Amino acid sequence: MKTIARIKSDFPTKFGIPHQSGRIDSLRSKIIFEPEYRNPDMLRGMEEYSYLWLIWEFSENKTWSPTVRPPRLGGNIRKGVFATRSPFRPNPIGLSSVKLEGIEFHSESGPVIHISGADLMDGTPIFDIKPYLPEFDAHTDARGGFTESIEDHRLEVLFPEELLMQIPEESRENLLRVLANDPRPGYQKDPERSYGMPFGKKDVHFKVEGERLTVTAVTEFHK
Repeated sequence: MKTIARIKSDFPTKFGIPHQSGRIDSLRSKIIFEPEYRNPDMLRGMEEYSYLWLIWEFSENKTWSPTVRPPRLGGNIRKGVFATRSPFRPNPIGLSSVKLEGIEFHSESGPVIHISGADLMDGTPIFDIKPYLPEFDAHTDARGGFTESIEDHRLEVLFPEELLMQIPEESRENLLRVLANDPRPGYQKDPERSYGMPFGKKDVHFKVEGERLTVTAVTEFHK
């Protein structure tokens, strides 16, 4: 398998990444091709589609398990790895459906694909890109397994104005949506625990008590 491209996103670490592509559809990312594949001809006709499939590598995971504990089930119930989208797989390959926002055919980095709704960490290797075909890829009668019984969990976010002003204006709304999505691991519910979530070039610190998330500090992120 060859890495053909890498994602450019606001998530320098795994913490806080949405558990599903499209979960936060306003998140913008870029697909930057490796030098060997910076040929605009490879994207000819792509603009005719509105969504794409990305096949990529869970590059931060080196182990696998036959059963896993899905975070959205609280981290206490085990499911078979092939009955989940867990990254802890024999072959650490991910699949995401993303919206095509546009194609920049001529840039300093060659052709660049602009997308939204991705659930990928910055720098994630991409193995392949395929068009999403609504006639065949969308199954209206499909069952969602255990995900159908999970309530759409959203937190109230308290972000003091003086701290929010430290976030670039164009990133504020997306950051608020990521925080409301509850970025904590599903099994961590300690109200006294403080979390740090890198987002873009900032490290956002917060606590969660009940259904309320309170941002306590914003610092520079150093990888």
